[in-house]
Amino acid sequence: MTLSFSKKNTFKHGIHPPESKDETNKLPIRRFPFAPVMIIPLAQNIGAPSEPIVREGQEVVRGQVIAKASGFVSVPTHAPASGTIRKIGNVPTISGKMAQGIYLDPFPSDTQEVDEGDPINADSASIDEIIAAIQNAGIVGLGGAAFPTHVKLKVPEGKKCDTLLINGVECEPYLTTDHRVMLEQADDIFTGIKYLLKVTGAEKAIIGIEANKLDAAEHLQKHIPAESPNISVAVIPVKYPQGAEKMLITAVLGREVPSGGLPIDVGVVAVNVATTAEIGRLLPHGRGIMERVITITGPGVKKKGNYLIPIGTPLRYVLEQVGVEDNISEVYLGGPMMGVAVSNLDIPIVKGTSGVVVFTENEVKAHKEKIFPCIKCGACVEACPIFLNPSKLGILAKKEGYDQMAGEYNLMDCFECGSCTYVCPSNIPLVQYFRLSKSILRKRA
Repeated sequence: MTLSFSKKNTFKHGIHPPESKDETNKLPIRRFPFAPVMIIPLAQNIGAPSEPIVREGQEVVRGQVIAKASGFVSVPTHAPASGTIRKIGNVPTISGKMAQGIYLDPFPSDTQEVDEGDPINADSASIDEIIAAIQNAGIVGLGGAAFPTHVKLKVPEGKKCDTLLINGVECEPYLTTDHRVMLEQADDIFTGIKYLLKVTGAEKAIIGIEANKLDAAEHLQKHIPAESPNISVAVIPVKYPQGAEKMLITAVLGREVPSGGLPIDVGVVAVNVATTAEIGRLLPHGRGIMERVITITGPGVKKKGNYLIPIGTPLRYVLEQVGVEDNISEVYLGGPMMGVAVSNLDIPIVKGTSGVVVFTENEVKAHKEKIFPCIKCGACVEACPIFLNPSKLGILAKKEGYDQMAGEYNLMDCFECGSCTYVCPSNIPLVQYFRLSKSILRKRA
């Protein structure tokens, strides 16, 4: 079977920032060492944080549940290493605020092997058993959103999923995490798809991949199991932000998710490819998520690569291990478009961390130009993939017209891709205005 590819299969608008993937997309995944201390926040997902079930001074083994889910929209937290619970208290987070977490001291000479749990068989397990197993494994969206995967898979009553869409686009500049997962973990991906097809009831699965990853597309196409003719690979043109699930659904299926709607409203469940691989890797062994693949790159990094890193590894330790230039200026968790610049290197790697990108003073100075008034050029309107008016929203944000932003101009539809900020000739930080405005509206609600 040949790959499906059409230059017309894409969404309207969007941008083409430099990809900056060449330095890591051919580097195989390498295992990262364990840090002397692990910092494990209990809020690593959208929804309720987990609740600790261990005590200070207690010895735990790698993969053991150390915090239980506190509701349906919540997942448990597993020990990323065998060691001793040093402290349960506040830990630093990317938001700049402290939050409850666990400090774990790994045993220095331990083999860090993981015990087998209760395996879940995709053929014999019920839908509810698979959903429960995905929650028990602590799996969240690994593309960056960190939404509990089991919640997404629970198809609402009255809705029907006809297509499972596996998101292998990875349009964010610099990041090659999903690219390497597709090349190195194909068996896990197809095992994960088997679970997902059963849970969603979808008739088919399509793996969407951008044309700059043809090696991954060809590799997956070649390894589609013979007993799975309902799985296919779709190659789509390179454009940002095509990795956003609404944009991908339009590009691959020609369907448009309505404003305020979800993919299931058009018969689709979309799951990130790395998340799918984790389901296929963990459920057959009854294990929980303790580590994830992360791209560490950028002009400020000496040993760039794709690393399998224990969750809870402090960012400072990560940078010490890979080496950084003397003049580093900004460090992003995630990519430069949708990621967040950190203010504290003592924050840890969490489940939603897809990459660490480090910039030096040379790159940052080039972009920190003076902010000018909006010139009404319309560049942001032409770039916005969901047809908002970022210029008007930015003006309203300055005037604190938050209710009008949400009601008349659909602010909450914005998924903060950063396209408007990227093309703005006045260098207005529009996406930052929108994040702040949405935060204020959520607090009011």
